[in-house]
Amino acid sequence: MTVLEIGALLTIGGIAGFINVLSAGGSMLTLPLLMFLGLPPQVANGTNRVAITLQSVTAVGSFYRMGHGNLVVSLHLAIPAVLGSLVGAWVATWVSDTVFEWVLVAAMICASVFMLLPQPVLNTRPLTPERLGPAVYLAMFVVGMYGGFIQVGVGVLFLVVLYHMLKIDLRQVNVLKVSIVLPFTFAALVVFALNDQVHWGVGLTLALGNVTGAFIATRVNMSKRGARWIKGITLVMVAAILVRLIID
Repeated sequence: MTVLEIGALLTIGGIAGFINVLSAGGSMLTLPLLMFLGLPPQVANGTNRVAITLQSVTAVGSFYRMGHGNLVVSLHLAIPAVLGSLVGAWVATWVSDTVFEWVLVAAMICASVFMLLPQPVLNTRPLTPERLGPAVYLAMFVVGMYGGFIQVGVGVLFLVVLYHMLKIDLRQVNVLKVSIVLPFTFAALVVFALNDQVHWGVGLTLALGNVTGAFIATRVNMSKRGARWIKGITLVMVAAILVRLIID
């Protein structure tokens, strides 16, 4: 890797780690970056999981040290998500590069549209295991399968399930999200690694940026205005990436 490539991985990784913890959409920046740096789409997809896994370790550890974790509920939701992730990652290892690239473009467009939609203000309440049911477990299996396949926009799906279906506040959503993303991303990483679709040097460099961004994010109390700025900057960057992907 050149100095410029290392700088790009650290910078974009830091931004993505920050965004992933507080909102969603970090992989919409990192996955195309890995492809632009010359990694085949499938290898880029697997390599991206190195950064997400280590970023999630940092975020989960920080949240739990600050007393924001919910281990019992996280484990209940993580089990179907991990099973789905194994299925999704297995499928991703054998689809063609062309199919994967078009799925990536479609996923980025859909996630961007969702991020532009105003989120309704709901009457939220704490989440306990008694509130979980078959529909929630099925939804988490689907989220895990999608995340195992591509990861891009998976935070948006968590917002749909945890905020809209279960009506928990956004702080709880962020804590539960990273607690579930960690095991299901690690499971997907194992599948990609076994299929020799992980570039460890690039992945660990990107992870250094992600971990730094995630560490900072767990200590930020984001105002509504600040959240809008983060979302706006993310969407501008994603729009530029989409243009590049479609033109290529």
